[in-house]
Amino acid sequence: MRSASIERNTKETQIRVVVNLDGSGRSELATGIGFFDHMLDQLARHGALDLTIEAKGDLHIDGHHTVEDVGITLGQAVAEAVGDKRGIRRYGHAYVPLDEALSRVVIDFSGRPGLTWNVPFVRAMIGGFDVDLAHEFFHGFANHGNLTLHIDNLRGDNAHHQCETVFKAFARALRMAVEFDERVAGVVPSTKGSL
Repeated sequence: MRSASIERNTKETQIRVVVNLDGSGRSELATGIGFFDHMLDQLARHGALDLTIEAKGDLHIDGHHTVEDVGITLGQAVAEAVGDKRGIRRYGHAYVPLDEALSRVVIDFSGRPGLTWNVPFVRAMIGGFDVDLAHEFFHGFANHGNLTLHIDNLRGDNAHHQCETVFKAFARALRMAVEFDERVAGVVPSTKGSL
């Protein structure tokens, strides 16, 4: 099984992430931010990851440091779990609808971190969750997972639906990218020979 456990401790947050890329969608989540836990559960379920996240952060300030640091730590864990990338598909993509909302995510385990983000949320808050934090999560994940990530919300009138389609599409794209491709078993999917 391709799994990793990473801890990140700062003056702002204490984060523990355990991920199994070859899981069945089980999750144990405790970030202190209910909507964020809901999104991470979507990631586990639709990405077929087993995911444990324990986070304690300075929520008396706001959720920024907690969400960003979970993204950083999860990115590190996925990078460690995927290893040298031999035999994986490398690329993944998904379109996911939820009622009126539709999002597209494309991922490349390129070794070159980068996030292109086009998500025009229709409101600033989803319950107590600041929608800007979704960007911070994916930015931390892309930078520390060493991958290229393109995220586009193509339409949506409900911010909850917009955000949920983004996380579900990310889950499906990630699942595709880390799957083994039997046609190139044991081969790094790059003409360079390494990623």
